[in-house]
Amino acid sequence: MTEEQLRLSVVGELKPHDAPITLVEYDPAWPKIFVREATRIKAALGERAIVVEHVGSTSVPGLIAKPIIDILLVVADSADEPSYVPALEAAGYVLRIREPDWHQHRLFKGPDTNINLHVFTQGSEEIQRTLLLRDWLRTNEADRELYARTKRSLARRKWKYVQNYADAKSEVVKAILESAETPGG
Repeated sequence: MTEEQLRLSVVGELKPHDAPITLVEYDPAWPKIFVREATRIKAALGERAIVVEHVGSTSVPGLIAKPIIDILLVVADSADEPSYVPALEAAGYVLRIREPDWHQHRLFKGPDTNINLHVFTQGSEEIQRTLLLRDWLRTNEADRELYARTKRSLARRKWKYVQNYADAKSEVVKAILESAETPGG
């Protein structure tokens, strides 16, 4: 994403990172943190929380990660912010990204824990892609190691915005997803 694209999608101030990315070894506490957050999200939204899943690198045992818990939340229509945003905000979550041109994605930060809560509309193809990547990395050691090597290499560079680092991983993510989608892996 360009800086201008970031400015258009960020809710509030766009803060530069201007540093390498911090990666840490897998922490067995991460699934417990996810469960606590999932409970809070479900309490805030009730049946409006159609799916709540732990995703991203912190959901893959043995994979290095930024120490930020990624959570996938599926709602009926992520563009219909009045149907879920006030309830999440009342629970302390803060809307930070609004991307109507990319699967109607919304991203919230947590009230007291470093999380990225990714919100998508039920039926979005990005939901299946995200879950496929997670599930494949949990079971395929070769691709998990490829992803870890790529992350380590990219993390050493200075990134103006964390999104630039995420974007730089897209080629390896695409290759891993192609492996996952190929019969026999």
